Amino acid sequence: MEILLKKDVNNLGYAGEIVSVKAGYALNYLVPQGFASVATPSVKKQHEETLRQRAHKEAKLVADAEALAAKVAATPLKVAVKVSETGTVYGSVTAAQLAEAFEAAGVAVDKKDITILADEVKTVGTYKATAKLYKAVKADFEFEVVAE
Repeated sequence: MEILLKKDVNNLGYAGEIVSVKAGYALNYLVPQGFASVATPSVKKQHEETLRQRAHKEAKLVADAEALAAKVAATPLKVAVKVSETGTVYGSVTAAQLAEAFEAAGVAVDKKDITILADEVKTVGTYKATAKLYKAVKADFEFEVVAE
């Protein structure tokens, strides 16, 4: 069954896309929750017209996201945390702490969009992470964990 997504759905698609899913998933979850509507021929035709009108806006959003990705990659991040005498971190460094560090540096990145590539950040050192800024625009960056 084809549906038109009204909102972004993880592991399925983004708002404004037409995707195929099983009928039960569409009719029992996506449509009642307001995430999607059934893609009838008239809805598809209206969607195509909307896509034509949005093409210019989409190009500007991608350009802005790529500019932000360049800023994110170029911003040196240092996260100061409490550590023990052996150099292990009390707790762990989280995406929220990285988002706060970006905010202090003047770059706006949401904590939900940051993924730390290491399993856990438990010691002082340099680590890698990824920020998903727009649909296909991602920025890889490094951050340093230092003692407070």
